[in-house]
This record gives sequence, structure tokens and C-alpha cells, in this order.
Amino acid sequence: MGVPFTRAAAITLSDIGERVLASPQRLTVLGATGSIGESTLDLVGREPERFEIVALTAQSNAEKLAALAIKHRAQIAVVGDERCYEDLKAHLSGTGIEAAAGEDALAEAASRPADCTMAAIVGAAGLKPTFAAARQGRRVALANKECLVSAGDVFLAACRQSGAQLLPVDSEHSAALQSLAGAERAAVERIVLTASGGPFRCWPVERLKDAKPEEALKHPNWSMGAKITIDSATLMNKGLELIEAYHLFPVGVDQLDAVIHPQSVVHCFVHYIDGSVIAQLGPPDMRTPIALALNWPERRVTPTARLDLITVGSLTFEAVDDARFPGPQMAKDALRRGGSAPAVLNAANEVAVAAFLERGIGFLDIARVVARTLEEADRRGMIRATESLEDVLAADTHGRELARTVIATPH
Repeated sequence: MGVPFTRAAAITLSDIGERVLASPQRLTVLGATGSIGESTLDLVGREPERFEIVALTAQSNAEKLAALAIKHRAQIAVVGDERCYEDLKAHLSGTGIEAAAGEDALAEAASRPADCTMAAIVGAAGLKPTFAAARQGRRVALANKECLVSAGDVFLAACRQSGAQLLPVDSEHSAALQSLAGAERAAVERIVLTASGGPFRCWPVERLKDAKPEEALKHPNWSMGAKITIDSATLMNKGLELIEAYHLFPVGVDQLDAVIHPQSVVHCFVHYIDGSVIAQLGPPDMRTPIALALNWPERRVTPTARLDLITVGSLTFEAVDDARFPGPQMAKDALRRGGSAPAVLNAANEVAVAAFLERGIGFLDIARVVARTLEEADRRGMIRATESLEDVLAADTHGRELARTVIATPH
């Protein structure tokens, strides 16, 4: 497959394309009970002889985590919520599987020797454990957006220092990785990520004002967790992915764009200076990019539906309407602003999405809260350089506090 065309690969491991993990490979799954974790373990369960599960983690679903740990013979299972420890311990009683709980336990589990760590904890809660995994200097299959969105330069510096191999799990970034294989940096003109448009692609603004959480959670193509599904409905997920792409691939902000593609068949376009465009196509099933990240540079048989373009019939594309879906442009503006601006944007978005799901704000208020939080953070001089994980976590905390203030302030 050649050498992956990524910032992370270029600065941490020049022979990434030649690294093949031992079999069985020791695997840790951070966020085992979420959609990415479940898809990862589905693949593991189909070839159990190829994997040795070191650690599985979850935030609070002790019963489900214990069942997965028992099924896949994990060494340790960890819940982030310490209140769930006794429940987890009871479910694992007599199995020989270690139980633990709390933030420090998550980081300790991520630090245990593993050939590959699937980093799939949603939100800023995944920062510390994923950093701990990266410090091992082995493979990190990255599905946690915040490591690149909120802590991009700091996280890549940690990967560079340890020699960790970083492989993206998001379907769009995996597609870009494949479409860029063997390319020279100077030959790349533009990278375009596709977005389904979510459930509200055709809704007028007037109707969006009254959109309900249960409507926003009905994604037309993908099966994902609640937070990322809402992000897909606002298109903020595409904004966050543009920030991730900036850190993963050595292109400038103005060389990144998004386009709406309702069929979710094409996941990324790479435009070259000679006018050629290379795209990666596949069904909307996260097991494809997960399998590639777990097995790179090898491709394994994956139990996904095979793409039949005759059945699909047509592929259509639309420009993103910034007036209805300001998320992508807001994210690019934060990236240009630099420093802690992307971390504040991400924190404000998490708070706003949670408030929407709890029916505390309207759908269109999500973008309003994020924009107001960024404006207020800038006005207060809170947008600063981030040079450490502690700086990133501080920016995240301040962004959340400010977003809650914005939500509580009449407008």
C-alpha cells in the first residue's frame, strides 16, 4: 500500500507501511460498549485466534462491559464511572477477569502493553486514556475525535516522541488515507470529505427551529451513538473531521472542504494538480475502516455488504448550505484562529448537544451556543496556545463553563 500520506506517519514512522502486527495481536478497546467498540469486537469475534484482548473499557454500562469481557476473555475491564464498580465486580465474580473503575484506572488500562489500541471513547473523556495508549509507542487506531480536534499538535507531538503508529478509523479519513497512498505532497491539490447531510438535509430553516431530538437521531445511513448522530444532523461532525484531516494530512486549511453526498457511498475525494480525482467508495459500514486500521497494511475479509453501484443507481452531490449548517465553516474558522479555539469549539458543542438532547435548547441553538462561546472566549482572552495535555484540558473545562453560561443567558 505504500507509505501513508499523513502528518502523523511522516513525523513518527517512515516505514509505517511495512509494520505488520504479531498474530495474535494484543488489543485494547477503549469504549468497548459504543458503536465503534461493538463493531471492533464483532470483527474480533470472527477471528478470535488472531487477537488477545488486554483491556476493555466503558463509561457506565457495567453489565454489557462484563459480558463482552467474558466473551472475549479480556484481562481487565474498566468503567469510568466509579459508582458502577461494584456492579462490574459482581458481574465478573469468579471469571478471573480484573475489574477497575475511575479516570486513573482507564489511563492505567490504556497503558498496559498492547500491540494495538482502539481509541473509541466519545468526547474529551477519551483524551487521557488515548494519550496513555499513544505513549506506548505502538499502534493507535483513532476513533476519538478530540485527540486531534482539541489537542492536535500536542497529541501528534506525543506520538512523535513515542514513535506511535497512528491510523484513522473515521470512514472519511480512512478513505483519504487510501486515496493518498503513494502520493507526493506537492501533487495534492485538495481533500474533500463527504457528508450524508443527515436527517435534516432537505428541511427549511423554519422547520429546523422545531426539530426534536428523536427526529435528529434518525440518521438515514449510519448507525452511531447519540452525540455523533446529532453532530451529523448539524453537520458539526464534518467540521470536526476537517480539523482532524488538517492534522492527519499535510495540507492547508484552504485545501480542505466538505460536500454533501446523500448516498454515503463515496467517503472522500482527493484532487491532484493534474486534474485527476481519486475517491474511495464503500457501503456505510464502520467495520471496513476499522478492519483496515486493525490490520494495516493488510486487508482482511470483512463481513460487510458488497457495494453494487447498479443497485445504488446514482450518486449525487450538493454544496453545504452554510446558512443552515454553519458547523463546517465554524470549525475551519476556529482552526485558522488556532491555539485553544478548536478545543473551545469542541467543548461548547458537547455541552450544546447534551442540552439539546435534554430538550434544554432548540436544534438551531446548538450552533448559536458554539458561536457565542467562541466569541466570548476570544473577548475574554481565553484563546491561547496549548503546549501540553493540561493546557488542552484547561481549555476544555473553560469552554464548557462558558457554554453553560451562554445557554443560561437569555438572548
